[in-house]
Amino acid sequence: MPNIIERKFGEIDALTLYQLLRLRVDIFVVEQGCAYPELDGRDIDPDTRHIWIDGSGGPLAYLRVLAEPVGGHRIGRVATVLAERNRGLAGTLIDHVVKTTTGQLVLDAQAYLEAWYLERGFHTVGEPFLEEGILHVPMTCRSHAVQPG
Repeated sequence: MPNIIERKFGEIDALTLYQLLRLRVDIFVVEQGCAYPELDGRDIDPDTRHIWIDGSGGPLAYLRVLAEPVGGHRIGRVATVLAERNRGLAGTLIDHVVKTTTGQLVLDAQAYLEAWYLERGFHTVGEPFLEEGILHVPMTCRSHAVQPG
């Protein structure tokens, strides 16, 4: 079982933060060619959860969970190092979020991953749309976590 690490922004040491941001930039900006503000200010929100799987050389897979202004949570920035893909790491992170987050979860899946998210209990809730030249599909899932109180 991979070692899942979860931290708020202020709990992440400088080297690890650099490695996490480098992973995101390498995938979204360089590999996928999306010229957009990757550092959008949401990473430092006090409710943002940074979740990753660490390897001997640093993070192998990552995602973040944002509190939605109207309730629920948004999963985003799901990324896995190229050499570590198809090992189930992203699925392990998504499953962790579903099990540990209360309420509604939403995300905008890249369209080619729609079936993968459907297998994890997500449902398509809207029409496909283009974001940064990549087709995305809005999806949602009701968390399996126990509501507090």
